[in-house]
Amino acid sequence: MTLPQIVSPDEWLAARLDLLAEEKAVMRAADAVTARRQALGMVPVDRDYRFTGPAGEATLADLFEGRRQLLVYHFMFHPDWEEGCPSCSYAVDNVGRLDHLHYSDTTFALISRAPLAKLDAWRTRMGWTVPWYSSAGSSFNYDFHVTNDESVAPVEYNYKDKATMEAENLGYAVAGDAQALSVFVRDDAGEVFHAYSTYGRGAEVLLSTYHYLDLTPLGRRNYVNQFPYHDTYGTAAAAHGHHHH
Repeated sequence: MTLPQIVSPDEWLAARLDLLAEEKAVMRAADAVTARRQALGMVPVDRDYRFTGPAGEATLADLFEGRRQLLVYHFMFHPDWEEGCPSCSYAVDNVGRLDHLHYSDTTFALISRAPLAKLDAWRTRMGWTVPWYSSAGSSFNYDFHVTNDESVAPVEYNYKDKATMEAENLGYAVAGDAQALSVFVRDDAGEVFHAYSTYGRGAEVLLSTYHYLDLTPLGRRNYVNQFPYHDTYGTAAAAHGHHHH
């Protein structure tokens, strides 16, 4: 464990003021990017997707729960798995109360390929209340490029084709499930449009724990060997994620 070097108060303040100028520049750049994101446009969703949820069959429009906007976290849960993806589980642990999104006319939901019974069991174990739907039997995951199977559709992740992914050492996403965030919006007539999807580190917007740790000298100590399931801390299963010095 390497702590920062010890400096005088005057040295620290000078360095902090330099950093503050950079922080402000980054924030202004991020605000400009946000404005571009919001002006991106939207594309009609022309497929009639059917999901399985707590109330049975649901359309994509049903997932909005009557609100204007829908945020979908594509949660990695292969139909054969008994447990949810650890990094996706960590992400959902960070979500917090949904009331504030609802107040902003926006619904947040999870969609995975595993059957609903597995999703419900995992949600119960994790103690979540976020709505969760199964896309089993639907092309939804393939169409939004969070599940890749060459026998079903051409491989694509984060707007890159297979050759590009392999050249950039992203081969892990060439087959199977990956995570992402997608945004949908409805017009006054109730038509559903796709406004945005972000993949890879784009979904870090959810990870408040990372944002907190980014403020600290030690940073994201679990960045490589991801956080364990929250109910395994203090057990042997969690030992790999924790280092005492």
